[in-house]
Amino acid sequence: MGDGRGVSMQTSMQTYTDAFAAASASGGSAPAWLTGLRRRAHDEFVATGFPTTRNEDWHFTSVTPIAERTFKTPKVGTGAASVTDALALAAGESGWPRAVFVNGRFDSALSALGALGKDIRVATLPDALTEGPDWVANHLGSLAAFDKQAFTAFNTAFVNDGLVVRVPKNVKAPAPLHIIHVADASAAGCVIHPRLLVVVDANAELAIVESFVSTGSAEYLTNAVAEVRIGEGARVHHYKVQRESAEAFHVGTLQAHQSRGSLFHSFSYATGAALSRTNIYTKLAGEGAEARLNGLYLVDGTQHVDHQTFVEHIAPNCSSRELYKGILDGASHGVFNGKVFVDPEAQKTDGKQTNHALLLSPQARVDTKPQLEIFADDVKCTHGATVGRLDAIALFYMKSRGIGADAARALLTYAFAAEVLETVEIDSLKDALEAIAFQRFTNQVQR
Repeated sequence: MGDGRGVSMQTSMQTYTDAFAAASASGGSAPAWLTGLRRRAHDEFVATGFPTTRNEDWHFTSVTPIAERTFKTPKVGTGAASVTDALALAAGESGWPRAVFVNGRFDSALSALGALGKDIRVATLPDALTEGPDWVANHLGSLAAFDKQAFTAFNTAFVNDGLVVRVPKNVKAPAPLHIIHVADASAAGCVIHPRLLVVVDANAELAIVESFVSTGSAEYLTNAVAEVRIGEGARVHHYKVQRESAEAFHVGTLQAHQSRGSLFHSFSYATGAALSRTNIYTKLAGEGAEARLNGLYLVDGTQHVDHQTFVEHIAPNCSSRELYKGILDGASHGVFNGKVFVDPEAQKTDGKQTNHALLLSPQARVDTKPQLEIFADDVKCTHGATVGRLDAIALFYMKSRGIGADAARALLTYAFAAEVLETVEIDSLKDALEAIAFQRFTNQVQR
């Protein structure tokens, strides 16, 4: 790269290296294993560098706007957000147990975890390191591999605060755990590294709603990593709602590991950020495991949104279902890259992947890339993708019945989204997401 962009990226990387050295020098009493983990991640981040479009997994998404900027560490304890702010921005119920992070730091005054009960342990990462350092050492970083994964390495190198959740055997959470990540005005120019570690033991059940929101229009980077280990017969539902500043950048990676007979349900809802990328990876490592990965994105203007999934069928008699939909207006760009790998031992695999996109303007565009790698002979795997515009016949029919053109357009757009929203199993969350979607379509009609 012979122009100023290469110099800018080198300067940016050197700045992060200096920041890592400063953080390490003031690391205090961090255990040796954590110091070593951070060091290995930093070295991988520097060696790998930010991905480019020459990387197959990033072929349709350029992170140059991130790589050319240098994001600093946010200040601690700004206190700019309130409970009212957090709950108004996030989709969920006020009575749910919640953990609120402001600019990447846990805020105990805004959080309320008592409703989860005494059996489920929820702690900040610093507290978990104090109370059960050996347990954390066995799990943190065990799933979120950072080899050749620049953003995961970046997060791990600077991991500091975060949330650790442990659900013991046979325990069912009485309510969803709501994790709210708030970025306020002081996040401008900063990088936030949320970290989530979840371990759900055999026959237990947990639902998590993870909201990423902002109180203003600051430009910042959210680089989130979540690790979810699901025990035998356990059920985990993870709902991610990304509604960040239209000037922000967002990269989120969730890595799950499923044991025998387990269920993992992921739902991604993305409407914010100038550039966003969501990676959902799960390994079906035990016989009879099931994965359901669903998502909906709504973008306009020049927004870019990318979803990548990777489902590894390692054990026999497992199933996976994926349904992702996108609605794009303006000059926005959507990407879906779904990979399914079937190991030779994974006989009787049943996998289905579906991706549909609706383009509301001539300038909007979508790139979709389903990938199947099948090394077993007794499997049933299918995939399908469509990209299209509103049905002209349906529009004509509605208008002939006295429905105005704008209202007909909004209703058909909402109907397109409704199918995937129906996969949300928490009624109050589904209602909130439907309201957000409907309001967005109505506003589009009014413009």
